[in-house]
Amino acid sequence: MSASAIFVLDLKGKVLICRNYKGDVDMAEIDHFMPLLMQHEEEGLVSPVMSHGSVHFMWIKHSNLYLVATTNKNSNASLVYSFLYKLVEVFTEYFKELEEESIQDNFVVVYELLDELMDFGFPQTTDSKILQEYITQEGTKLEVAKSKVPTTVTNAVSWRSEGIKYKKNEVFIDVIESINVLVNANGSVMSSDIVGSIKLKTMLSGMPELRLGLNDRVLFALTGRDKGKTVVMEDVKFHQCVRLSRFESDRTISFIPPDGESELMSYRINTHVKPLIWIESVIEKFSHSRVEIMVKAKGQFKKQSVANNVEVRVPVPSDADSPKFKTSTGHAKYVPEKNLVVWTIKSFPGGKEFLMRAHFGLPSVEKDEMEGKPPITVKFEIPYFTVSGIQVRYMKIIEKSGYQALPWVRYITQSGDYQLRTNV
Repeated sequence: MSASAIFVLDLKGKVLICRNYKGDVDMAEIDHFMPLLMQHEEEGLVSPVMSHGSVHFMWIKHSNLYLVATTNKNSNASLVYSFLYKLVEVFTEYFKELEEESIQDNFVVVYELLDELMDFGFPQTTDSKILQEYITQEGTKLEVAKSKVPTTVTNAVSWRSEGIKYKKNEVFIDVIESINVLVNANGSVMSSDIVGSIKLKTMLSGMPELRLGLNDRVLFALTGRDKGKTVVMEDVKFHQCVRLSRFESDRTISFIPPDGESELMSYRINTHVKPLIWIESVIEKFSHSRVEIMVKAKGQFKKQSVANNVEVRVPVPSDADSPKFKTSTGHAKYVPEKNLVVWTIKSFPGGKEFLMRAHFGLPSVEKDEMEGKPPITVKFEIPYFTVSGIQVRYMKIIEKSGYQALPWVRYITQSGDYQLRTNV
C-alpha cells in the first residue's frame, strides 16, 4: 500500500497544492499536521511519521516547503519516502529551484505532474525525462501534448524514448567514491567505509545494449580468474534499467541506458581506509586571554595525485575574537557565525605537509564551560584516483545499426563524512 493523498505545505502549514488519490482519508486531516509537528518539536521528539487517530502523516522538509503523504493503512513507509524524494527530484528538474514561489508560479504543471506521478496511491511514471515529453511548461503546448502520450510510458523500456539520434556516439562514465572516516583524539581510526556511485552521461543513438565489466571479486571467483586487484561491493543498488536476473546469475551488468545523465549504480565497500589527508592539531587555551591553534595537514596518498579544493574546518570557542593567521600554503579565514576557522588549499599534492597557525583573543570574563568538542572536518576531491581500487574493465556497446561508440571513464575520490576529533 502507498499514499492516500499528497500535500505540499508552506512553513506555516497552509496547503499550497494537494492531490487526493484514494479518497479514504478526510482531506481536512491535514489541519492536524502542523500542530502535531510543533508539539513534537517542543518535546524534542520529532519523528518522520506522525499519527492523529487512525491517520498517519509521512513527511519531508525541502527548502521552505513540507511534502506530506497521508494514509490510514499499514503502508510501505520506505516506498512513500522514496516517492516524496522523487517528487522533489522531478519538481527540481522542472523548476530548477523547488520552493513556495515555484509551486505558485507553476500551479497547473505541478497538478499535471501529481496526476502522472501517482495513480490510486501507487507510483507510476517518475522519470522526469519521459514526463517532459508530454508535460511541458508552456500552457498552450500542454493542451496539445495531452492527446499524445509517448509510447515510452507503456513500453518495457519506460526510461528511454525511441528514435534518439546523435552525430557522435559517446558514453561518459564517472566512478565517484566518497570516504567516510572518524578518527578519535588519540589518532586511531574508529570507523571508515567507502560509498561509491557510477554515473553515466549517455549520448548514444537508437536502443543500444550496454555491458559494463568491473573488477568484482565475486565475478572473478565465478569465472575462475584470480589476477589483479578485486573489490567486494556491498549494498549494491541499481538503476531500474539494469537486468537484475542477469546480474544475479553471472554478475554481468547489462542494460539499455536512459538518455543523458543518470546514476547507474551505487555501492558501499566496508574496509579499513587510511585517512588520505591526515590532520594533527594542537589547541592551547590560555583562560581569560587567548587560544592558539596549530594544525598540520599531510597528504597520505600517492605523490603523482593531487587533492583539489581542500578545506580544513577547525572549531574555535564561540567567544573568540581578533583572529590572526599564518599559513605555509593556501589561506585561512574566520567564520564567526559557525565558530570555525576554514583553511583552504586549492591544490594539495600527495606526500606534502602544510602548516596553519591561528591566534584568537578570549574575553576576560570566562563563560560557562558547557561547549562541546566539535571535530575537525575535511573536504577534498582527488581526480583520477579511487581508494578501493575499483576499475571499469570494459564497456561494450551493441546497437543493431552497428555504429562505433566511444566510452570515456573518469575516476574521482572525495571526502564524505570525514571527521577528526580533538582533545580540546
